[in-house]
Amino acid sequence: MPIVKLPEKTKAMLLEKLAVTAERHQELAQMLADPELAADSARLAGVAQEHGALAKLAEKHRELAEVRRRRQEAGQSLEDYADDEELVQLATEELEEADAAEERLLQEVVELLLSDEAESRRNVIVEVRAGTGGEEAALFARDLFRMYTRYAESQGWKTELMDASPTDLGGMKEVVFSVSGRGAYRKLRYESGGHRVQRVPETESQGRIHTSLATVAVLPEAREVEVKIDPGDVEMSFMRSRGPGGQHVNKTSSCVRLVHKPTGIAVRCQDEKSQQANRKKAMKLLRARLYEQQQRQQHETRDALRRSQVGSGDRNERIRTYNFPQDRITDHRIGLDLFGIESFLMGGCDRMFDALAAYDRQRRIEAFAESQAAGAG
Repeated sequence: MPIVKLPEKTKAMLLEKLAVTAERHQELAQMLADPELAADSARLAGVAQEHGALAKLAEKHRELAEVRRRRQEAGQSLEDYADDEELVQLATEELEEADAAEERLLQEVVELLLSDEAESRRNVIVEVRAGTGGEEAALFARDLFRMYTRYAESQGWKTELMDASPTDLGGMKEVVFSVSGRGAYRKLRYESGGHRVQRVPETESQGRIHTSLATVAVLPEAREVEVKIDPGDVEMSFMRSRGPGGQHVNKTSSCVRLVHKPTGIAVRCQDEKSQQANRKKAMKLLRARLYEQQQRQQHETRDALRRSQVGSGDRNERIRTYNFPQDRITDHRIGLDLFGIESFLMGGCDRMFDALAAYDRQRRIEAFAESQAAGAG
């Protein structure tokens, strides 16, 4: 991705912020070295947390100080050796390198300011549902579920099934599962939307290509302290678990359905055999849905930045096509084509996920620079 040229006023603002941050970081380091602080465990934890949160910005401040020192020395060399053509050329090259390094470092500072480290550490709940296409859509939903679980396995993450509605032919009308591990939300957050497949279905006897759709929603898992749920606002009911029939049908009413009356949000969990286990998972899913709604409302107040990000997270937005005849995966948001569908659906998704993250980061930096330029005007 190219470096975004930041307005001079934005650079000055960033440098000032970095200086204040570095000073505070040093102050916190001195506090941590004070033996008296060790006696107050709660205060110690708070100071250590703040110190760690500022560490990356403080490091950028040091790197920028070194770059600016190099620039000053190169400028001085231009003055001192103006008659030496070779030294002038070397000093000019050093100035150009220092300018480029400063632009790169300032862009990295913007990335740090825009990123939310706490969000990147979140676990997620993923919902995959069959859309248009009948049984073939359900089979594709199954393939997407397998793709995400295989990818999670390759990343060392843990997956846990929360709810599933299988079909007689082995597809999935709906499947809900959690993914736990560092970086899960950061990697999977761009998967929300419509996924279209073009292929000859397993159920097709004439060899005709069909187009089907499955939808994906990626919900950041919310902590209890972030979303308070009044028990009186939740209507709970129990039912028998659904399945394709025969031995798969649960004979007991272990499936739990929760309805949040103020919002109308309903969730269901039937994967576990006990009501208590399913209720716990259902509450986790309800909390994630409420947190998503809360975050969406907050984002609407920052609509300019939201519009600059990759997609809206809306299930109705078609984000990707899996074209089997051409062995091609196309992400419509960034115009990226990759080849090798079978490998991709077996969890080889890193190139796509990394490209989406890089594109989103670049758009956010550009939006930041534009907003600062507009403020300067």
